[in-house]
Amino acid sequence: MKRSVINKYMREAETFMAEQNFHLPRWAYWSPEDWAGVGHEADEVRERMLGWDLTDFGSGDFESKGLLLFTLRNGDNENPDGKTYAEKVMIVREGQVTPLHFHWSKMEDIINRGGGNLVVRLYSADEDEVLTDGPVRVSLDGIRRTVPAGTEVVLQPGDSVTLEPYMYHDFWAEPGKGLVLVGEVSKVNDDRTDNRFREETGRFPEIEEDEAPLHLLCTEYPPAP
Repeated sequence: MKRSVINKYMREAETFMAEQNFHLPRWAYWSPEDWAGVGHEADEVRERMLGWDLTDFGSGDFESKGLLLFTLRNGDNENPDGKTYAEKVMIVREGQVTPLHFHWSKMEDIINRGGGNLVVRLYSADEDEVLTDGPVRVSLDGIRRTVPAGTEVVLQPGDSVTLEPYMYHDFWAEPGKGLVLVGEVSKVNDDRTDNRFREETGRFPEIEEDEAPLHLLCTEYPPAP
């Protein structure tokens, strides 16, 4: 992806979150020059990959297959005395699909925090990680339901769904309803080892540097001086 495109979507996300009265931590707006002078006091941000994250899942077409995220907090499975939870916020575009995947370990609540409607499609996986046509037992805001495989749950602002391990899901913003501000509250998040996409896909983009970064992505922080 071109850096100019990443910068464009970051600016759009900042504007949309402000419209939804959702506020990011102060360091979210640091420039690369700011980061160059930040010491070990920010190691939690660096080590837990907090901050901006944008991917086209290797598609080359962010508008149709992609996601912009900001990780607000995250723990470490190797540190039992630390945080055991994570929180993200995501901007999902109309018709922009996050591809079918599940997590081996992470349980998560996906919450529509505002904007349009979020469509989440659900399947179960068997012990061999194969998508099945069996019914899916799912919790919607604490209300348990059993739905057919492939059911598309529509989350209006304020609605949420609990996604358990081995529950295949993909999602997108309902066309005609606008951008969606999506929250994620979960167990510890590990995007390097705990994502099982149904089809092979990329996770972190290769970047063409056609202009200076507005903000660094969570994979780009310099080490403490």
